[in-house]
Amino acid sequence: MKLRASYVCQQCGYETPQWYGKCPNCGEWNTLIETVKEVAGGAKGSALRARPDAAVPQKLSEVRHIEKNRLKSAYGEFDRVMGGGIVPGSVTLLAGDPGIGKSTLLLHILGSVGGLYISGEESAEQVKLRAKRLGIEGENISILSETNAENIVGALAALHEKQLVIVDSIQTLSSSDLEGMAGSVGQIRHSAEVLIAAAKSQGIPMIIIGHVTKEGAIAGPKVLEHMVDAVLYLEGERFANARILRTLKNRFGAIEEVGIFEMAEQGLKEVSNPSALFLQDRVKNVPGSSVTVILEGTRPMLVEIQALVVSTQLAMPRRVASGVDYNRLQLLVAILSKRLNLPLGGFDVFVNVSGGLKIAEPAADLAIAMAIFSSFKNKALDPKAAAFGEVGLLGEVRRVGSEERRVKEAKRLGFPTVYSPATVKSLKQGFAVFE
Repeated sequence: MKLRASYVCQQCGYETPQWYGKCPNCGEWNTLIETVKEVAGGAKGSALRARPDAAVPQKLSEVRHIEKNRLKSAYGEFDRVMGGGIVPGSVTLLAGDPGIGKSTLLLHILGSVGGLYISGEESAEQVKLRAKRLGIEGENISILSETNAENIVGALAALHEKQLVIVDSIQTLSSSDLEGMAGSVGQIRHSAEVLIAAAKSQGIPMIIIGHVTKEGAIAGPKVLEHMVDAVLYLEGERFANARILRTLKNRFGAIEEVGIFEMAEQGLKEVSNPSALFLQDRVKNVPGSSVTVILEGTRPMLVEIQALVVSTQLAMPRRVASGVDYNRLQLLVAILSKRLNLPLGGFDVFVNVSGGLKIAEPAADLAIAMAIFSSFKNKALDPKAAAFGEVGLLGEVRRVGSEERRVKEAKRLGFPTVYSPATVKSLKQGFAVFE
């Protein structure tokens, strides 16, 4: 077998030995990516003959169960997201914004289970300083500063144990088989192929850190997400303490679970009660504040919604949303103006989710509407009341998923009054509490 580099169009599959800015076949621009292919010799029709080492089918009942072989870390939140632990031979891609805590989290995980840390961005001295700041001794951690994919594979082959390997990051690696610079689509794809093949063949669990683009998508070819077994995303406001670890893909577990962490002086700490984290600085009996119950994965959490409605000095009033979708806020303001006759056209409306959390589900609609109404009327809500439910264009409150679990969680945390689709059928009925 010998290697040959060529350029393949990512849109139509056209292959050429040289690079073009525009694909000669489909006419798309900047789609030709340098790719390494193995060229095999042999007689014609050899592909039709079975190899002596070809795989043999086996019964599903005879397949070895992997649950007992999972590698458990000292962080239950991380193990929950992974589906119960790290599977030997699995490759996981962890992405997130710069400075969000990806390297910090994985250094904590590696400190609890031991393994090899491959750093392409920092020197061994820099990693040592970060580990010392986090209180990690590092007796069970080996460090390798390397950016060549082939040299990394050689280091993996020399490992005596199937220990966890962290690669930080895939965008810094390059292969001598390609001419492109590190971080290019071809280099990322080929380096990932080489590392994944080594991890699978040796049964080594591996976690690869990936950068994200300014739009928030994982940088590199989309096929990178298909090549790995799991894709994790660490999110949160950079200057807030809360961090949420989400699963975008997991071949060895469910994707509904999330892990909640808090950034502290000693790095990331697990949060067993997320609701307490997001409600710890809540000020009671102030107009414009409401509490809602959202679902992060399968876990119900209570968060505070804050709203501020003030007279505007502008021809077009402002709508500012932090932690909620801007278009959703515009929609709720329009519904309140139409169905409840609130003159919000002459007021600026600001909505914020405390703690730096981002809410995507429509179950927070009712709480957002109540916070806006409370600020407009300058009347405080019951401090021991929570609200959830989707608001329709007709002003009705629609049902959402897992209502019983949300109500149970709210009452468990000291909110006996819960406004939900089961008790409030419309906005007019819900806002009767202000009369």
